[in-house]
Amino acid sequence: MAVPYYRPLALLLPLVCLGLLHADSAASITAGTPDGSELWGYVEVRPKAHLFWWYYKSPQRMSTPGKPWPTVLWLQGGPGASGIGLGNFQEIGPLDVDLKPRNSTWLQKADLIFLDNPVGTGYSYVENDTLFVTTDWQQAADATTLLKALVREVPALQGSPLFLVAESYGGKYAATLGVSVARAVRAGELNITLGGVALGDSWISPEDFTLSYTQLLLSVSRLDDNTGDEANKRAETVKKQIAAGQWATSQESWNDLLDFIATKSGNVDVYNFLLDRGMDPVSVDSSTGSSLSNLQAKKYSTYLSSQDSGSNNTIDGIMNGVIREKLKIIPKDFKWGEQSDSVYFALVNDFMKPRINEIDELLSYGINVTVYNGQLDMICSTDGAEAWVQKLKWDGLKSFLSLPRQPLYCGASKGIKAFVRSYKNLHFYWILGAGHYVPVDQPCIALSMISSIIKSPAS
Repeated sequence: MAVPYYRPLALLLPLVCLGLLHADSAASITAGTPDGSELWGYVEVRPKAHLFWWYYKSPQRMSTPGKPWPTVLWLQGGPGASGIGLGNFQEIGPLDVDLKPRNSTWLQKADLIFLDNPVGTGYSYVENDTLFVTTDWQQAADATTLLKALVREVPALQGSPLFLVAESYGGKYAATLGVSVARAVRAGELNITLGGVALGDSWISPEDFTLSYTQLLLSVSRLDDNTGDEANKRAETVKKQIAAGQWATSQESWNDLLDFIATKSGNVDVYNFLLDRGMDPVSVDSSTGSSLSNLQAKKYSTYLSSQDSGSNNTIDGIMNGVIREKLKIIPKDFKWGEQSDSVYFALVNDFMKPRINEIDELLSYGINVTVYNGQLDMICSTDGAEAWVQKLKWDGLKSFLSLPRQPLYCGASKGIKAFVRSYKNLHFYWILGAGHYVPVDQPCIALSMISSIIKSPAS
């Protein structure tokens, strides 16, 4: 299929303001391009708390009877990393950081919505610092309020199955938001079809990921037996603190473990264990003496930004330059940032909480749940993802685990690119040769995978 061609000059198209709208008591301002192919805006999800969203209509949208065109809502991690900037321009959106067409954009398969979520992330903002969310469920309530507004402001959503697709900490957003949306739909409060939830290298069970680090790094020679025992002891400390509900303390211990691993592994890159942290052009400098408790969130966005190393533009430059000028509605003197420290630290007492129960609830409703994981990820390792999946109480789990995996190929390239296992409404993809950022590391199989997940008419 021909790749949709997005002209960089489209950034200069005149703005169409759709004005101030109100939906379910949520004040909204929406704008877009004259042809309606893009819409964006703010929803005041709580008084003085504003979420920013951006919708793209796929050029490949089809009016096929019985096959409604799907919409993907992308949820970035961090917490506090900008989906409008990172997910859009660095991973799956129609344009890259140089504002040139991306051959592997997911817009070929679905309409796309990006969020700067929670409030305070990216272009989203609060008028009072007391309004940052402190729990994943508060985030879910805000995002559900936004969706209630978008159903009116983006008419295509009413006849389009919506898929929540998440990355990293965004998986915890997707779990809680998915349940919140499902409950709202069942209660008749939200007119939308939740097609499924897809969790990419997602921080669903901090305990299981933490316990996976030592064995993984021993198996790839980044730790040795002399350091493995100490790393395991530190991981067990995190486990005990989680069990005791010592959430902030367990996060500190987790950061201490990551500091220890960095020192003893030669600064392995936690997002791709084949790399050293210093190999990325904009990796955080460990010589500053700052602890990972302050830097781990920044590394999430700076790793993606390192993909710009061959670019003439930077993500910060375009988001505070040509993109801001295009959007027109960003508040005066407001500066976009890749990563919000305020959002990150506001979630300190929720960061280490698992969201396995929420996945069980989604499965019990019959909603499709997909887990996909990059083979080379450490921070949200495949071993950790497999471990939390095995804790599900879903009645189909035993049958799911007993099935063989199926190999997947992509395009004309040789060799297996992934494996998949599916049973009823649970699916698991093992993505080979990818780290934490599957669409960046393996764009071909990522595009093929999302097409299968959402059952795109453009498959």
